Amino acid sequence: MFRSVSAIALVVLGSIAAPAQAAYPDKPVRMVVPLAAGSAVDNAARILAQKMSTNMGQSIVVENMPGASGQIGATRVAKSAPDGYTLGGFNDSIMTMLPNIQTNLPWDILKDFDPVSLVATVEWGLVASLSSPYKSAADVISAAKAKPGKVDYSSGGVGSPQHIAMALFASNAGVSMLHVPYKGASQAAVGVAAEEVPLGFQGLATVTSLVAGDKLRLIAVTTPERMPQYPKVPTVAESGLKDFSFNSWFTIVAPAGTPKDIIAHLNAEIKKALKDPEVIERFVALGLTPRGTTADELGTATRDQLARYSKLIKDAGIVAN
Repeated sequence: MFRSVSAIALVVLGSIAAPAQAAYPDKPVRMVVPLAAGSAVDNAARILAQKMSTNMGQSIVVENMPGASGQIGATRVAKSAPDGYTLGGFNDSIMTMLPNIQTNLPWDILKDFDPVSLVATVEWGLVASLSSPYKSAADVISAAKAKPGKVDYSSGGVGSPQHIAMALFASNAGVSMLHVPYKGASQAAVGVAAEEVPLGFQGLATVTSLVAGDKLRLIAVTTPERMPQYPKVPTVAESGLKDFSFNSWFTIVAPAGTPKDIIAHLNAEIKKALKDPEVIERFVALGLTPRGTTADELGTATRDQLARYSKLIKDAGIVAN
């Protein structure tokens, strides 16, 4: 009897002496964006981080870490402590394109990251330089048929979303085109604006200011229907490629092993931020469609998209440099 009471007393005293666990987050959270500043995902990440910081009462700091088609930043996230204080703001190039091109990645997208949420889809457009002869997607197809392999287009690198979008376009149109890779999406867009390359596919969030400033000509959008922001711009499908559509993702992921309660907390905060009218307005103005999913839904979508792009990349003959 004496021993039982003593044991209980020790448990009680131990509980009183144990420090209370700090509520998450109790220090700034880092969101690594493995892409250049000014890219579609970077713009979206900063809008989201600002609203989440306000709502959570703790800073979420966006850190750009471009290079090697996103490998450098993604590796940093994969190797970070799974404590919720390092997150990845990834696009679907990193999630589902790069793993189909690079066979020696230092991480596995399905094993080394925990999905948190699909934040938004980035709507896309076909842009041309002001001096180019292209006024529509049909013009591009006609030129590519007349001069196979001679029509240049820019991209953010081998296997980038810009590259994949044009590969899909060329495949559907039955044409071949000349790929001119840059070091990132922003550089690829500037390359077209500077008339180094006549055209390219781009996330609208990357080129909104260039289009508004008459530095680029938006000749088609890749949505199933015309966008309210650009009612006079036809869809690619209207220009002759029936059912053509393309968008990309902005997702939040965490290092594998991050506690499920932290994942759930972050997921709830993301969805809360995405319901804010100002966030919605800013996303839509940039050509972004707010989403917000469960972690499981993002995981399923990732597996499905990996399979889809595996076939496209193999058929298009896209290989790593």
